[in-house]
Amino acid sequence: MSHFDSNPFAEPASDNPFNDPSVTQVTNSNMESVDQYSPFPEDGTGGLATHTTPASTTPYQPAVLQPSTEPSPQATAAAAQANLLRQQEELERKAAELDRREQELQSRGPTGKANNWPPLPKRFPIKPCFYQDFSEDIPPEYQRVCKMMYYLWMFNCLTLFLNLLACLAFFTNNTNAGVDFGLSILWMILFTPCSFLCWYRPIYKAFKTDSSFSFFFFFFVFFCQVAIFIIQAVGIPHWGNSGWITAFTALSSNKAVGAIMIAVAILFTMCAVVSVILLKMVHSMYRRTGASFHKAQQEFSQGVFTNKTFQTAAAGAASSAAQGAFQQNN
Repeated sequence: MSHFDSNPFAEPASDNPFNDPSVTQVTNSNMESVDQYSPFPEDGTGGLATHTTPASTTPYQPAVLQPSTEPSPQATAAAAQANLLRQQEELERKAAELDRREQELQSRGPTGKANNWPPLPKRFPIKPCFYQDFSEDIPPEYQRVCKMMYYLWMFNCLTLFLNLLACLAFFTNNTNAGVDFGLSILWMILFTPCSFLCWYRPIYKAFKTDSSFSFFFFFFVFFCQVAIFIIQAVGIPHWGNSGWITAFTALSSNKAVGAIMIAVAILFTMCAVVSVILLKMVHSMYRRTGASFHKAQQEFSQGVFTNKTFQTAAAGAASSAAQGAFQQNN
């Protein structure tokens, strides 16, 4: 009758999974429940102290964000102005440096070396304009003749200065000689630089670069210079030259003034004779260099067409002609 006392609606014992012996053993064990578990040990903080890391003692403080403040318009304008002033000073400094370098390059001339002629003191306001070095620029076989041309130029300058003094002495003795004195000043001012630039520098360049054009230019100008030396030695009255005719005219009135003018006439004669001799020597050397008139023409054409001034002038003329033609067509 025991099976009648049980609950007929209960599930059979064999179908209940919690009646399994393994599950029953776990639920009936002495293990603490989850509700009674404490993650902290019973000995308080002793166990934790041995395993915790001490707090950092760094002196740095945590960053504190500050509210950003935009600069005022006045501060922005002042900063921009200061920046512009600084840039302007930098540009002015660079411009001054470029000007200094350009002046140095101009003083060096086309040879890339510092000009040394005329030999002026460093503190002198006028700087040398040319570079001259016979031993470096002129071949050894031409150095002697080139130096003689240089000495002739200096001798001519000295003669022109003495001619001025002689004409002054003649003017003090004869008031009608004022024209001679005035012209002697003009000849000294005119011939001294022109002779250097027109016949001495061309022959220096001709010996230096073996330039046919420089040789031809020298021959043309120096032939005129020889004629001038002869005219000065003759001493035509009222031409500003203390030559032989003027010297004998002054000798008749004042022997001292006449003697001074005769000395100057001798110097003019020496200039004429030496110039003729040097002209022949240069011509003989020119014939040995292989120079010719055809080469001179080529050098002249190349020099003209590569000249920046000529190119600018030609471009301007072409532009003006094109504009004129365009306006006529319109």
